[in-house]
Amino acid sequence: MSFDLESGALASDAALFFDAPEVSPLISAVAAPVAPAPVRYDRLVLPGDFPDPTIAKIGDTYWASATSAEWGAVFPLFKSDDLINWELVSHVFPGRLPDWCDSNFWAPEIFHEGGKTYIYYTARKKGGVLSVAVASADSPEGPYTDHGPLVGERAGSIDGFPIRDEHGVLHLVWKNDGNSRGKETPIWAQRINEKTLKLVGKRVELFRNDAPWEGTLVEGSAIVHHNDYFYMFYAGNACCGKYCTYAGGVARSRSLLGPWEKCPQNPILSDNATWKCPGHGTVAEKDGRWFLLHHAYHVNSHEFVGRQGLLSEFRWNAEGWPEFENNSPQAEPLADVSVLNVDEQFSGAELDLNWLWPVGHKPVTELRGEQLHLQASEARIGSVVARRTYAATYKAATSIDFASLAPGTFGGIGAIGDPYNALALVAGDGMVQLWHVKSGKRTVVAQMWLDPCETVTLRIEAWGGQRYRFAYSTDGATWQPMPLDSFAVNGTYLPPWDRGIRLGLLAYGAESTSVAFNHFALRNQR
Repeated sequence: MSFDLESGALASDAALFFDAPEVSPLISAVAAPVAPAPVRYDRLVLPGDFPDPTIAKIGDTYWASATSAEWGAVFPLFKSDDLINWELVSHVFPGRLPDWCDSNFWAPEIFHEGGKTYIYYTARKKGGVLSVAVASADSPEGPYTDHGPLVGERAGSIDGFPIRDEHGVLHLVWKNDGNSRGKETPIWAQRINEKTLKLVGKRVELFRNDAPWEGTLVEGSAIVHHNDYFYMFYAGNACCGKYCTYAGGVARSRSLLGPWEKCPQNPILSDNATWKCPGHGTVAEKDGRWFLLHHAYHVNSHEFVGRQGLLSEFRWNAEGWPEFENNSPQAEPLADVSVLNVDEQFSGAELDLNWLWPVGHKPVTELRGEQLHLQASEARIGSVVARRTYAATYKAATSIDFASLAPGTFGGIGAIGDPYNALALVAGDGMVQLWHVKSGKRTVVAQMWLDPCETVTLRIEAWGGQRYRFAYSTDGATWQPMPLDSFAVNGTYLPPWDRGIRLGLLAYGAESTSVAFNHFALRNQR
């Protein structure tokens, strides 16, 4: 069974949530054959919050991953045969985290050689600095064995990229995170011992932020060898959030260790009317055509959805530099965001790979009887499983088995920036409560007592990612809005500086208790 997000009524067919497809009229005349237009690859290929994407061709298949930051499972792995349609198939660290680190899972890079796949990635040492590490597997989908950090400077080291020099010697290229301490950000290179997967010899500075458009940093190195040059695609300026100024540049050198020449047309990838702050990507080639898989904010959703994964095609000009059309992403936004709607009936054996949780706090879940049973927790906002958002305006709802809730246990749905910042509508102890959680402080904004009932359906509505309203239904037919002092609750504080908002199911209470969820639905709107 499912429920109508508008009326609250139960429906037996999830198709009721979708508009009927248009039927094209039959063409009576036979048209003359027309040569097919070239495939347009400029696409939004990873909708939702997928920053710092990487891409690599392994055999006949393209593989991609992206930053997962503070959400598990860590580092999603996608595959595609055509660069356009991508399937999520696994994660680099699907469960337990590497022993040495606990947060800031950024900027993975896929590297495949000799029948093995390597993931170079950034993470923060427990109680320590940002570091570049590596994991390996016998096949790209895993399982992966972690080999620990290669480098972690005093200011931090991020955005590792493996590349062989003109002599075939493997090097790691990375960024010193000096901007975190008000200093410059040199890009370094150092040789990798391929047996020990450790850095050896002396590091060499390739270049640093010295152009006005680069602002306080250069980062996100991705290098490709073409026509006797190494080309480094990189990003400069402020990456993230409402006031981002990110853009993409390129530099080249005949030798990996320099000297490097920056393109006089930099930045070669910058804002347009649809996409803001493009940058940090990796190069791919298909049928003699060249592409950069990178991220950018969509202007209509910006930080509320996060940095989305775009494929942008470029060409080599007469001077040997890469050029993007209009120096900006040409990807069209999704014409119909309803294709990303979600109807989760919890009928499988386990949650699918799109469900997330706060990193390091994987909850105990079980699917049985077409319900999700989520073990409760008294930490922060409780146990959480969540989905990415795809638009800043949406409706989402869930129904919970209210009659079975133990005393002191609450279950609900929330817009979650992180476990310390959320807006959640929860039910328990004979009532429905609206929680406002900011910087870890939880306030009950509104509360309604309920008559005894079997199930409660909880709904959240968002407009532009900034305004939120909440309602509940106990009879499956009508919605009761939560009383507010104003039309809506302000949610502009929710997105962290580097992430979009997630929609989460919450279970708060003693660990000996759980919440049974019957259904989850998401309806995206423009």
